[in-house]
Amino acid sequence: MNYKPLFSDFIGQLGDHLHFAAHSHHLWPNVAKVGQLRYWQLAEKMRDRKWDEIFGNEIPKAQKHISSILNWPYHEQIAFAPNTHEFVVRLLSSLNWQQLKKGKKLKVLTTDSEFHSFTRQILRMEEEKVLDVTRISTEPFETFETRFLEAAKKQYDLVFFSQVFFNSGYVVQNLKKIVDSVNAPETLIVIDGYHGFMAIPTDLALLSNRVFYLSGGYKYAMSGEGVCFLCIPKGCSHRPINTGWFAGFGSLSEGPEEKVSYSNDAFRYWGSTFDPSGVYRFNAVMEEIDKEKITVEMIHQYVKGLQSQFLSELLKYQPKKLPFQTIIPALPKDSSKTASGEIIDFNLVQLEKSYRGHFITFDLEHAEEVEKRLSELKVEIDRRGRRLRFGFGIYQDNNDISNLMERLKQL
Repeated sequence: MNYKPLFSDFIGQLGDHLHFAAHSHHLWPNVAKVGQLRYWQLAEKMRDRKWDEIFGNEIPKAQKHISSILNWPYHEQIAFAPNTHEFVVRLLSSLNWQQLKKGKKLKVLTTDSEFHSFTRQILRMEEEKVLDVTRISTEPFETFETRFLEAAKKQYDLVFFSQVFFNSGYVVQNLKKIVDSVNAPETLIVIDGYHGFMAIPTDLALLSNRVFYLSGGYKYAMSGEGVCFLCIPKGCSHRPINTGWFAGFGSLSEGPEEKVSYSNDAFRYWGSTFDPSGVYRFNAVMEEIDKEKITVEMIHQYVKGLQSQFLSELLKYQPKKLPFQTIIPALPKDSSKTASGEIIDFNLVQLEKSYRGHFITFDLEHAEEVEKRLSELKVEIDRRGRRLRFGFGIYQDNNDISNLMERLKQL
């Protein structure tokens, strides 16, 4: 199927630029503008009375879309915020800070490859000597899950890890196995799913009573900024210290010892007044996806097809500044090879075995130089330190891959 007409407004503004940053800023479908306009018209017509419509109709609609995509059984257990950092801070504020009075730091298990919203925050808290953080290296990738699972068996206050790592694209395969290895029921488990949601087919039904799942609309949900969400386990009784007045909405639970009451549903993790236009864009995009009968599985397979073509053509032309061997995670060992060990072919089946998300990462000493040259060639990607990321989405087609390769030859 050709999905490009759904994105014609954004594509029309690209000119002769090639946009291969779907993992960073995904282009929006035309219908996102319809959602934005719907919110404008509501505000124009209803003014302050708009909130009844927002919370009575639009928020539940968005919750149900997310529940359906993730097979999360409790749509009412999904909270929204303008960004993931707001949720990170609120989750951290849910830990048992009374331990500090006993001279004990809070213990955190995470990785060396989490996004800045989390990484920067816990680094700062380490400076204040309130956290004791254990970081498991994601590399070597082939042993990461075993090493992380083993570490998770120890006692922690918080276990936080990504479903897909932003600086490599490596996809964690055994979410449930890792979650099950956390023995203490009071340990807070958070999965950062921002590079997984709407990209990697994900079923959270068996984890929904145990984990928090964090994501948003900026990347593969194609909805832009300001619409991040947190899936919250049913029966969660946390009392975040970082709490906004929305957290008192709905049915309130108030014990005799409590001074501040919290809603019994996802509202206990809400903040305060926010711009809901992102929710309207998100709903408009999801409704369009449903109308076109597009599933996450279809998106995933389509993108894998583009990646397979990209890798095959890369093998053929071998741009000197973009060596095939610098791709991480490493390519499957059963790819077709010459007698000297040089890879000569790469297909979709082998790509599936490489456990990567919707972008392909190159680890290069001269990454900054290559990024600058690609910009001159009007190829839009992005860089994280020495790692270049090429992102793939449904607004691209085979011709875009061929055009990309023609420009890569000039490297």
